Amino acid sequence: MPIPRPTIDRAALLVIDVQEKLLPTIFDAERVVANCAAALKLAQTLGLPAIVTEQYTKGLGHSAPAILEAAGSHARVFEKTRFSALTPEVDSLLSARRCDDVLIAGVEAHVCVAQTVLDLLASGRQPYLLLDAISAGQVDQISPALRRLERAGAVPSGILAAAYELLGDAAHPQFKGVLGVVKTLHPPLPLR
Repeated sequence: MPIPRPTIDRAALLVIDVQEKLLPTIFDAERVVANCAAALKLAQTLGLPAIVTEQYTKGLGHSAPAILEAAGSHARVFEKTRFSALTPEVDSLLSARRCDDVLIAGVEAHVCVAQTVLDLLASGRQPYLLLDAISAGQVDQISPALRRLERAGAVPSGILAAAYELLGDAAHPQFKGVLGVVKTLHPPLPLR
């Protein structure tokens, strides 16, 4: 059985629903925002396609300013009402870029993140959970959701591990740029 490993030529980043009006309810929201922004900067540094989704913007507002700033003109932003972020537009973008390795960040672990990951798996893609950039409003929902996704076939990781795995070698031309990004990561708070 092959071991899933993300590769730079097949990888994309998907940041799910890190929105202003939702953030006050999210556990360790400051870390999630900072690490999602770092993941977006990492994607830009490595030349990975990056996607940001926004759930029901009429009620939840747009992405946090730090997310939009990090997304810049590099990431595509898609509004959605489905809980899964694998909308037809996102699916088309991933297919067009031949991205079968999808790095996942965002909220909420048990709703939009979970449904997206399950849909990615069903579509034949390999999701990688950036655990230091995923959270939810109800802390007790995070661990069960992540365990379920891992059992379904998602690979748990972190931004730092994914960055170095994508680089593969300190001689990579983007190594110094990646090093600058990973130094901005925020460690997680312990779960209550």
